[in-house]
Amino acid sequence: MLRTPVNERRLDILEWLKDPAAHFPPQRHGDLVEDGVTCDAVAAKLGVPRGVAENHLHLLARIGLLRTRRIRRHVHYRRDEVRIAEAARMFEKGW
Repeated sequence: MLRTPVNERRLDILEWLKDPAAHFPPQRHGDLVEDGVTCDAVAAKLGVPRGVAENHLHLLARIGLLRTRRIRRHVHYRRDEVRIAEAARMFEKGW
């Protein structure tokens, strides 16, 4: 996690996923809050190609800040609040 460069887009994604219903339109399959948001929705919000958004989401998932759930052919991403809180506590302690 410490080797992952801070990126404004990643911070935006994490912020939007705090309240996905306020930042993303309803999805055909899956609940925005319970299941998460698709890569396509994040790409549209960022105004970038799907591959760029996918790279950001994969990285955030690999370091444990996002959880994934597959519904049909799409992967949905949502925040892992427990892991985010653990990371925040580590940095507050001055680790």
